[in-house]
Amino acid sequence: MKKFFVSALVVIMVVTLSANLFAVSQAAVLFLMISPGARAAGMGEAFVALSDDASAVFWNPAGLAFQQGKEITLMHSNWLPQLVSDMFYDFVAYKQNVPSLGGTIGGSITFLNMGEQTQTGEQLDESGNPIVLGKFQSWDMAVTLSYATKISSNFGFGVNAKYIYSHLSPVGAGAEQGSGVASSFAVDLGLLYKASFLKGLSFGMNLSNLGPKITYVDAAQADPLPTNLKLGVAYKVIDTEFNKLTICIDTNKLLVVRNENGTDPFYKAVFTAWTNEPFSTQMRELVSSIGAEYVYNKMIFLRAGYYYDEEGRVKYPSFGAGLQYSNFRFDFGYIAAEQGHPLSDTMRFSLSAAF
Repeated sequence: MKKFFVSALVVIMVVTLSANLFAVSQAAVLFLMISPGARAAGMGEAFVALSDDASAVFWNPAGLAFQQGKEITLMHSNWLPQLVSDMFYDFVAYKQNVPSLGGTIGGSITFLNMGEQTQTGEQLDESGNPIVLGKFQSWDMAVTLSYATKISSNFGFGVNAKYIYSHLSPVGAGAEQGSGVASSFAVDLGLLYKASFLKGLSFGMNLSNLGPKITYVDAAQADPLPTNLKLGVAYKVIDTEFNKLTICIDTNKLLVVRNENGTDPFYKAVFTAWTNEPFSTQMRELVSSIGAEYVYNKMIFLRAGYYYDEEGRVKYPSFGAGLQYSNFRFDFGYIAAEQGHPLSDTMRFSLSAAF
């Protein structure tokens, strides 16, 4: 029987830290939880109630309903630089207002490269090490299509449909069926309300990754997608011609439930995830963040935020900046985790172009 090293440690770290320790043992393809956009990264990943650029495809598709024109956003980030040197994350999103459709369409491509892995056999070489049979690349990808429209002048609704492909290993292990390659699909639902009673105040909600389990080996061992509920509020404290200051607060809850019978399907877990544990435990599992963005003359952007995950023991401040020139905006985000933390010194760069 062949033995395969599908970089078990790296994959565990990827699904653990790529999603900032979102219930690592409970769901698969956690790359879907990686937050794109250097702008939001600089704000502590608090963005669901703002979602006013093309990255709203991820944060809250309902935010597209209030956007005009066309925009494309591209992001690149070396991932977990403290652990490995060949992992990276790429994200591209596009949105376009289409009056004839009564709303805005959009889409995105997400790609996580997990680097090169080594396949070994049972036999040992002269030095007592497993003989290398070959090497392969591990990666995950998701393709998303979006549509959003206004239900009223202050209320937007958005929906995503996404195809998910995971390529951990092109070969199987032993007598097990299948291999480390799997695919699935999911839907996201978003709402955004801009309060009529207080100018500058908005509320957002995004229920993401609603879909069937993903199967690598066989149906009996299928893993749930990381269904997640994100709620947030944003308020423009200052909103003048030359100075703008926005404060955002987000809270996340992973809606995945494991029990003695396995895992609940997503349509059941969205309810049982609120009752399967004591209230105090539920509160500890919430992942919250707060962020602020200051804009001067629609040209210079300064950002700061704080990410707080008590259960996953992930707590860090973040900082960011941006520069707008004509129709182009360059954004930079930096995670200031403590020295030695795998997320320490993680930097994200993104470029947006409106036309």
